[in-house]
Amino acid sequence: TRPDTLFGATYMVLAPEHPLVSRITTPAQQSAVGDYQKKAAQKSDLERMETAKEKTGVFTGAYALNPVNGERIPIWIADYVLASYGTGAIMAVPAHDERDYEFAKRFGLEILEVVKGGDVSKEAFTGEGVNVNSGFISGLPTPEAKKKITGWLEEKGLGRAAVNYKLRDWLFSRQRYWGEPIPIVHCASCGMVPLPEKELPLRLPEMKDFKPTGSAEPPLAKAKDWVNVKCPQCSAPAQRETNTMPQWAGSCWYYLRYIDPKNKERVCDPRKEKHWMPVDLYVGGAEHAVLHLLYSRFWHKALYDLGFVSTPEPFMKLVNQGIILGEDGQKMSKSRGNVVNPDRIVENYGADSLRLYEMFMGPLTQMKAWSTKGVEGVYRFLGRVWRLYVSSEGGLQPAIQDVPAPERLERLLHKTVKEVTQDMEGLELNTAISALMIFTNETAKEPVRPRRMMENFLLLLSVFAPHLAEELWEKLGHRQGLAYEKWPVFDPKLAEEEVVEIAVMINGKVRSRLRVPAEWDEAAVEKEVMKDEKALSFLEGRHILQKKYVPKRIFTFAVS
Repeated sequence: TRPDTLFGATYMVLAPEHPLVSRITTPAQQSAVGDYQKKAAQKSDLERMETAKEKTGVFTGAYALNPVNGERIPIWIADYVLASYGTGAIMAVPAHDERDYEFAKRFGLEILEVVKGGDVSKEAFTGEGVNVNSGFISGLPTPEAKKKITGWLEEKGLGRAAVNYKLRDWLFSRQRYWGEPIPIVHCASCGMVPLPEKELPLRLPEMKDFKPTGSAEPPLAKAKDWVNVKCPQCSAPAQRETNTMPQWAGSCWYYLRYIDPKNKERVCDPRKEKHWMPVDLYVGGAEHAVLHLLYSRFWHKALYDLGFVSTPEPFMKLVNQGIILGEDGQKMSKSRGNVVNPDRIVENYGADSLRLYEMFMGPLTQMKAWSTKGVEGVYRFLGRVWRLYVSSEGGLQPAIQDVPAPERLERLLHKTVKEVTQDMEGLELNTAISALMIFTNETAKEPVRPRRMMENFLLLLSVFAPHLAEELWEKLGHRQGLAYEKWPVFDPKLAEEEVVEIAVMINGKVRSRLRVPAEWDEAAVEKEVMKDEKALSFLEGRHILQKKYVPKRIFTFAVS
């Protein structure tokens, strides 16, 4: 996809299953390469493509020649390259590919910048720019460099342009006993015959030896009693299909089964499917976009074409969550010793503290560095919440009373409900938690805490700290769990700020800021501006040419 970076290829990587591996590996590296191949064979495609995992690999001992400059570059094997995608062999350009960059850093391989535009000493630059250190394409912008290098390679007979599709066979070729069996019988007279519905689902046979056969036949071929059956159509001797689907075929449509999990007649009731589908939100790692989600969409569209589902797409929105780094700001890995054990965090601070901290660390989509001190801070916050409700003797706080809330506290509650609700809709979980913290700090100052207000707060908290919220809900005398309660609704008028900050802009520059009651109109705000010393120093003695007020936000003046 980036022929313009060919001058920056400093090593090559083959998929561990690539047929060339056994031919080129030197005797000294055969043991290490063999061990690595065995480990890679035990991993799924999804595991191998995970962006969060630390890169692994082994040097084959062999070298290749870079065709554009004749440089001798080492050939490695690594499981982040898949045999089923492309040719199963890549040129590695660490300066301009994130995975290659991580691999090169991990194994001390050369990183050569060939496209100007970033700082490759800190991270890979994957954007377009101008070529450098690139011989006859140096100085060319990326689109021109791509054309020129491709033309040169084709002219020399070294390569050609081709379209590469990311939709793969999901390793049907790498047969496993435990994949989903295909309900087809092969008959000499009738050909391929589907099993009748009464024989579905087709289940795998019990097998003591389910290892690969060592031949072209899949492992299931060993189960002779299971394989040899009668044809459903003519009753002549026939054989079951011994290929299996690659163990994730079922997971491509799991969301449909969630709708109606106990239905024995069909995947799901069409009325329920119409009511619930499509899925509103899918949160998952970036690697899912070209693996699980791609195939999920493929299966769903096939079901749509067949009339089994009512929507052409299974998911409305995809959000990729950011990776949580170690306390040192690096990706967590055993070799770095920066892995955080969640069991230990739960043991020391409780499950709610872990949940709450992960959501409070920062924006959902950004990378964030772990901080144990941060967990301690969240743990202290939950302790303050507990003390709002529970006395030192373990009973309900006497401050919680069945009284109406004064307007000030009513406004605080409605403002908090509004902020948490809107932040959750936007997946801004960290700012939603901030609003809960502000509410807690303000409420702690109150000698009397209205029961209804404290109940509504627990409904908001339950999403983030469910165990604590349920415990406190029970303390308030409720027998039914929080999950059965309706989400609080805010009154827009009560949720408005009582005091707002108005920026005073004069000739394009903010010269002052005023805090005024939210209900003030333009005339009242302008009157206050004319009393403000900072604003007056830019307005006095000048002619106001134009003025404009944006309610509750900004007052602009153009003066001579």
